[in-house]
Amino acid sequence: MAVVYATLIIKGVYTFDRVPVAQQQKVREYLAAMDLDIDGTPLPDPVGE
Repeated sequence: MAVVYATLIIKGVYTFDRVPVAQQQKVREYLAAMDLDIDGTPLPDPVGE
């Protein structure tokens, strides 16, 4: 289910706040693996790279 929640967040039809607490860590990991914040926006590039 975490992949589904992450996909919905990326598409903008779901927010991280609505993700069940039991799934939040896994959703956060999926989004981070795609270099996305919990709201589905790209993370800033690391400084110096």
